[in-house]
Amino acid sequence: MIYHEFLLFAGLAIVCAFWLPRFLSGREPASSSLLILAGAAGGFLIAEPPPLFDPMSDPEWWEILSEMAVIVALFATGMRLDVVRPFSRWQATGRLLAVAMPLTIGAMVLVGLAAGWPLASALLLGAVLAPTDPVLAGDVQVGPPTEGGEHPVRFALTAEAGLNDGLAFPFVYLAIAAIAGLSATEAAEWAAYDLVYRIVAGVLVGGAAGWLLGQIVFRWPAQNVLAETGSGVLALAGVLVCYGAAEMIHGYGFIACFVGGLVFRRIEVGHEFHSDLHLFNLAIEHALTAVLLLMTGAALGTYAGLVRWDHIAIAASLVFVVRPLIGWVALAGTDLTARERMVAAAFGVRGIGSIYYLAFAAGSVAAMPFVGELWLVVLVTIAMSAAVHGLTAGAALSGIRADAQDDETEAEPEAAG
Repeated sequence: MIYHEFLLFAGLAIVCAFWLPRFLSGREPASSSLLILAGAAGGFLIAEPPPLFDPMSDPEWWEILSEMAVIVALFATGMRLDVVRPFSRWQATGRLLAVAMPLTIGAMVLVGLAAGWPLASALLLGAVLAPTDPVLAGDVQVGPPTEGGEHPVRFALTAEAGLNDGLAFPFVYLAIAAIAGLSATEAAEWAAYDLVYRIVAGVLVGGAAGWLLGQIVFRWPAQNVLAETGSGVLALAGVLVCYGAAEMIHGYGFIACFVGGLVFRRIEVGHEFHSDLHLFNLAIEHALTAVLLLMTGAALGTYAGLVRWDHIAIAASLVFVVRPLIGWVALAGTDLTARERMVAAAFGVRGIGSIYYLAFAAGSVAAMPFVGELWLVVLVTIAMSAAVHGLTAGAALSGIRADAQDDETEAEPEAAG
C-alpha cells in the first residue's frame, strides 16, 4: 500500500466508522471498534505492511502520536468538570486512584507471573494496563463545560481517567529500573524522586500554569481580554505550556495537564469561551485518536498470526474480572448505589494511554524482555475494551440516569408533604 492509497483507506475507514452506527443508534457506540476493525483488515491484507504498522520494531511514532493525544485529552478532561466542591464529590475517585489502581497493578503482575513472564515484565504489564483512558472513555465521562448534569459515576470516571494516567508513571519507571536490576538504594531513590517529587511537581506546575493562563485569557487586560477573540487555539497553547513546563523540571506532564485544565476552568467558571476551547481540543483529540485506532487495528492485523490464547486470556482477565472486581471492592462504603458501583467498577476503559506507556518504555530500554508479548497483550486489550465498553456504555449510563430520575420523582411528594 503506497502513501496515497493509505490516505484514501484511512479517510474512508474514519467516515464509515462514524457513519455506519447511525443506522443502529442515535449514539456512536461502535466507532472505536470499527476503526480498529478497519485497521486490522488493512494490516492483514497488506503483503508488506509499512513500519508504522509495526510498533515492536518502530515504536517512535506510536509514542509521539499517543503522547499528544493523551495530553490534549487530559487538559480537556480537567476543563470539563463543572463542579469540584464539596470535596466529598471526590470520594469515589480517591478510592479508584488510591485503592483500585495499585491493586490492579498487583493483580496484573500476578497474572503475568502466572503466564510465565519474568517479574520486571509482569510489573510493566501491570503499570501499562492499570490506568484508565481519558481518550476513549468519552461515553462514560461528563459532558462539555457548562453542560451540567454531572452524575457521580460520570464524575468519578472522568476524574479517575484524568489523574491515573500520570499516577501510573512511577510504576512504569519502577518496571524499567527493575529490568536493568534494582538495588535497595535505587529503590529508595525511585520512591523519593519518581513517586513523590515528580507527582508533586506535576501538580504544582499544572496549578500555577492553569491559574496564569486563566488570568491571561479572562482577566488581563481587563478591558480587552483574550477570551473575546474566540480563538480556540489557546486551548492547545494551554496544553503545551502545562506539559512542557512540568517536563522541563522533570515533573509528570500528564498530571500537570489535567490539573492545569482543572484550575484554568475555575477562572470564570461559567464563561462560554470554555466551550469554544473544549471544542477545539476535542477536534484535535478525535483526529489523533482516529489515526491511533487505525494504527492499533493495523498492528493487530499485521501480528494476527502471533496472537495466542494466553494474550487474549490476559486481556480478558483485566476487562472482565480484575477491574470490575477490584473496582467494586474499592468503592465499598461510598455514596454510590449498588448499580452505580457496578458501572463505575466495570467501565475502566483501556486505550491510548497504555500505548504511550509501552512505546515510551520500549524506547527507553535497549533490549526489553517480552516486549513482543507486551505489545500483543496491550493491543488485544485495547480492542477488547473498545468493543465491550463501547457497545455497552450507552445502555449502562442510561440505566443509572433512569434510576436517578426515579429517585428524584419519589422524593418530590415527600418534599411537598
